[in-house]
Amino acid sequence: MAATTASEVAAQLLPQIGDRIRTIRTTKRMTLQMLSDRADLTPSMLSLVERGRTIPSIGSLIAISHALGVTVGDLISGEQRIANDVVVRSSDVVPVETSQRLLRRVLRDDTLNGALISTTHYRPNTSSSPIPRAHAGYEHGFILSGSLTVELEGTAYILGEGDLISYDSNRPHRIWNHTKKDAVALWINFGHGHAAV
Repeated sequence: MAATTASEVAAQLLPQIGDRIRTIRTTKRMTLQMLSDRADLTPSMLSLVERGRTIPSIGSLIAISHALGVTVGDLISGEQRIANDVVVRSSDVVPVETSQRLLRRVLRDDTLNGALISTTHYRPNTSSSPIPRAHAGYEHGFILSGSLTVELEGTAYILGEGDLISYDSNRPHRIWNHTKKDAVALWINFGHGHAAV
């Protein structure tokens, strides 16, 4: 049997790396533009990488892994690490401002169990997206403070402090702060492709 050449190995590895980047990005509820902004790479280049159409340089892989909060080894090997920390300290969580001006804190990205736990701070008149969007998974939202409107398939639900909403993420939805005061919600998402915040 002929030995596998380096180019053949690269051809097999490229789509796998692209798939891993896309999976991690969507699990972290990041758009291509958000990853582009953080990694300082163009969205078109990142799209080509995710589709296995171009070979990213070592520098690009480092930038992408840093922007995603993983190691280069995670992108290449695809091995999922088990989170051994029983407690997540508030001081260890870095808030990230989304493209829609929401302040998001990922408390636990439990990829092994398919759960993402985060809080989102909504300034007045800010929303998760300009229009309702759908993605894979299921989500629960608990209002910690303030008031939010969740539009779910054309129906608006106004939620106040202590209220909980749960729905299939495949249903088009949008979350926005319709008030003049800040609001904070705890989100627990299950499944892949967490696109809404």
